[in-house]
Amino acid sequence: MLQSGSKRFAFIAGAAVSVMAVASMAFAEDREVKVYNWSDYIDESILADFTKETGIKVTYDVFDSNEVLETKLLAGKTGYDIVVPTGAFLSRQIKAGVFQKLDKAKLTNIGNLWPEVSKRVEVYDPGGEHAITYMWGTTGIGYNEGKIKERMGDAPINSWDLVFKPELAAKFKDCGIFMLDSPDDILSSALRYLGIDPNTKDEAELKKGADLLKAVRPNVRKFHSSEYINALADGDICIAIGWSGDILQARDRADEAKNGHVIKYSIPKEGAMMWFDMMAIPKDAENTAEAHEFLNYLLKPEVIAKASNYINYANGNLPSKEFISEEVKGDPAIYPDEATMNNLFVKLAYDAKTQRTVTRLWTGVVTGK
Repeated sequence: MLQSGSKRFAFIAGAAVSVMAVASMAFAEDREVKVYNWSDYIDESILADFTKETGIKVTYDVFDSNEVLETKLLAGKTGYDIVVPTGAFLSRQIKAGVFQKLDKAKLTNIGNLWPEVSKRVEVYDPGGEHAITYMWGTTGIGYNEGKIKERMGDAPINSWDLVFKPELAAKFKDCGIFMLDSPDDILSSALRYLGIDPNTKDEAELKKGADLLKAVRPNVRKFHSSEYINALADGDICIAIGWSGDILQARDRADEAKNGHVIKYSIPKEGAMMWFDMMAIPKDAENTAEAHEFLNYLLKPEVIAKASNYINYANGNLPSKEFISEEVKGDPAIYPDEATMNNLFVKLAYDAKTQRTVTRLWTGVVTGK
């Protein structure tokens, strides 16, 4: 009887262990992280490698504007565990209370963050409590080298003079100038050119920036935040104030098309805006542990380097430079030298009153009224 009972106990115990093992496997298989990022902004092999290493499934969706993301965040139900807002938007959203604080004890690779970049994003997220830097870039001048040289052999391509001096901008009116339809980028760049704090809230100073833009407005063909990519690549325009990655995309498209257009990017010597795309965990995230594992995985130098090599953007991870291709690492449009870095500025979020002023002034610039 005792032996029989022992066997029965052993069977029951074994069955229990088997059930627990199956349950554990099911739990592992059910682990998931839901990511909401900009389109074409990661090497998808990173997602597959993460799942292979951790067993965590990645659901990956994309958006194409900060406004789309912000609408979801402020509605209070994103359905995502990680989102990627740009710095100034992140700042406003932190104040709205839509993000969790990071559990840095779970981010064992956080020491890989680039101190200089982290210092700059402090203005959006003091202490780095809510987000880590994913990628960053600049707002500068994209230009068609051949068309510029045809019209002005000694054009100041390394200066905002090229677009902000009416008499110079007029030389390129015929071949086409585009500007971003973004006061955050264009008005702040004009203010920097004038020697005014790009983050000023003073209405008189903001008006000076708007007046400068109105003076060059007759030479600007269009204000748009995406059309300039193909327009530059196809030779339809010769100058665009745009985002570094977009200009490089135009360059690559022209190269691939072998159409003879050489597109280059310049960070003006007077200083340019440096922007940051940040990864954060929404308050309503259902998979917080998995979100931290994903962030920690991206903080591995060799992993984030793979992303930079694929999308041609600089990341916020200093040791990753060892794994970044020479083509990307050596491109000053992607990784500016120290002197240029020290001359970049960051844009803060406007308060409501200043935002109304800027919107009114910007409307006047775009319409020319």
